[in-house]
Amino acid sequence: MTKPIYILGYGSLIWDLDDLAPKVTGDWRMGVGPRFPLEFTRISPKRKQALALVIDEAGDPCPSHAIRSIRGTVAEAADDLAARERTVLDHIGWVDLTNATEQSNYSGVADLVREWCVAENAAGAVWTDLNGNFDGFTVARGIDYLKSLTGDSLAAAEEYINCAPVATDTPLRRALAADPWWQDLTRKAGR
Repeated sequence: MTKPIYILGYGSLIWDLDDLAPKVTGDWRMGVGPRFPLEFTRISPKRKQALALVIDEAGDPCPSHAIRSIRGTVAEAADDLAARERTVLDHIGWVDLTNATEQSNYSGVADLVREWCVAENAAGAVWTDLNGNFDGFTVARGIDYLKSLTGDSLAAAEEYINCAPVATDTPLRRALAADPWWQDLTRKAGR
């Protein structure tokens, strides 16, 4: 039997497979993936300048989630994820145990994924490996940035942060949960 290839997710991929949907099978296996250090430190053009989750070495370890790719090679699964993320392969991480290759922009992340793949008896895994681009990010600066957003950008930010999996427990998310402005925004959005 062919060993599975997994796509690992931690952000919008969980609730919005987009054009990746026909290229996966089964449901997300929540919380079973490796723990990645995550924080909302990417200002995302795709998400109308909202803050998006990325692997951030200064972030808190949060579980990732796994869904099986229908592809026969890690390279094909990486191409699928790059298309969904509307990015280049340099921003997709992978571990390919069949070909003994790997790629990640972050120290130690490929090691975590390789160990996970071995434990799962998987041929490999791919994940979004975009860099943060919020220079000088702090929780206070992140909240100030969110408060500067208006209209569709603020709505996209609220949706993205509040729809991230519950287990994605980052310092920014904890601070927002205690912030009356964010609580009011969340209530108005019906969440």
